[in-house]
Amino acid sequence: MMAVIEEKSITAKKGKGEITITHLLTPQELDGKCAMFAKVTIPPNASIGVHFHHGNTETYHILQGEALYNDNGKEIKIGAGTTTFCPDGEQHGIENIGSDDLIFMALIINK
Repeated sequence: MMAVIEEKSITAKKGKGEITITHLLTPQELDGKCAMFAKVTIPPNASIGVHFHHGNTETYHILQGEALYNDNGKEIKIGAGTTTFCPDGEQHGIENIGSDDLIFMALIINK
């Protein structure tokens, strides 16, 4: 059975344009084990601001672009092929610092 793909656009936390989140699995397919499995597109000069994770973890796998990743206040430049992990109770954020769209996979696992 093929999953229904749902796109959701949110206003960028920083910069112009919209962040697009394409959900790749339905809530039924995630079966309560995960809150989200999605492809995220962030336009240049936009970001998902620093936020905490409570009761879940989040992993990003960068497919395209250049980003400034905030890991509990420590900023690191990352690019295609990089995987990040934010544990339960910690915080992170990501900003597109390149001239092309930043595209990554995001997985939120419930604790």
